[in-house]
Amino acid sequence: MTIKVFAPASIGNVSVGFDVLGMAVTPVGDQLLGDIVEISAAVTDVSTLSLSGEFANKLPGDPKDNIVWHCLELFNKELINSTKSVQPVDLVLEKKMPVGSGLGSSACSVVAALVALNEYYQKPFNDSDLLFMMGKMEAQISGSLHYDNVAPCFLGGMQLMVTDTQVITRSLPTFDDYYWIMAYPGIEMSTKEARDALPKQYSRQDLISYGQTLATFIDACYRNDPKQAFANVVDVVAEPYRQSLLPKFIETKQYLLANGASAAGISGSGPTVFVVCENKEIAEQLSNYLTENYLQSPTGFVHICKADTQGARLVS
Repeated sequence: MTIKVFAPASIGNVSVGFDVLGMAVTPVGDQLLGDIVEISAAVTDVSTLSLSGEFANKLPGDPKDNIVWHCLELFNKELINSTKSVQPVDLVLEKKMPVGSGLGSSACSVVAALVALNEYYQKPFNDSDLLFMMGKMEAQISGSLHYDNVAPCFLGGMQLMVTDTQVITRSLPTFDDYYWIMAYPGIEMSTKEARDALPKQYSRQDLISYGQTLATFIDACYRNDPKQAFANVVDVVAEPYRQSLLPKFIETKQYLLANGASAAGISGSGPTVFVVCENKEIAEQLSNYLTENYLQSPTGFVHICKADTQGARLVS
C-alpha cells in the first residue's frame, strides 16, 4: 500500500493577525503549490526517507536531519505511548516549496508527513491530536509555538488561533470571489532573522491598533464585507520592521495598492508578497507587474490563487 498526501502553501499572519491568523492558498488551475509526502511499507526492516522535487537540494544532506524524519520519530513515539505497534516505513518527500519563502514551507512538510503517517496507520489519531503534533514540530523549527501556518495547511481555509488550548483554531469565512496573488522573488528569508528584526516591546497605541484592526477584520469576515475586511489588512506588528529586509518591497506594495489591489503585505516572515484582488482582470495585471518587477532569481514565481478550502489531502 502506497499513500501520497499533499499539503498546500499558506499565508502566515495575513498581515493583520500576527501569529494568530493564517490562510491556505492554491493556484487557479491544476498546479499544486505545496509539498507531497509518500509513504509505503519499508522494503527492509528499517525506515528510510528519500528526497525529490525542485527544492530538495535546499534541504539537509542527511535525511535524519530533515523535519519529515523528525515527524516520523514523534509519530512513532505517540504510537508507542498509545500502546500501538510501530512498523518500518519508506517515506519520500517531494519538496515543491522553496525553503525560507514565507509560504509555510516547513509547515507543508510537517503536515503532509503527519497526515500521511496517520492515513497509513488507519487514523489512530484525530485532528486535534495531529494538530498538537504539528505545533510541536513547528516549535522545534522556529523556536516558538505558533499554528498560523500548520493549522490552515492542515485544515484549509482561513484559521484564527484561539486561546482555548484544546480547540487551538477556528475557521473564519473566506471571500471566495477574491483572488490572491503569491509572488516569491526567489531569495531566502530566515525566519529567525525576520523575528530578530522585531522590537522587544510595543507602544500602547500599537497594541490598541493591532486589536482594533484584527477585530474589525474578523467582524467584516462574518458580515461578508470584503471592502472593510481588506481595508483592515494592516500590519503594525511586523511589516514596519521587516520591510527594509525585503528588496523592492516598499515600492512594490505602493504600486500594487495604487493600481487596484484590495490589500497587499508580507506573507509570513517573507520574502513572498501576497496581494488581494477583487477580480481576475486586476489579478492578471498585477501578476504581470510582479513577474517583471519583483522576481529576483530564476527560482522565483508568481501564482494567481484562491483560498484553499481543502487543506491536506490524499492525491494520486
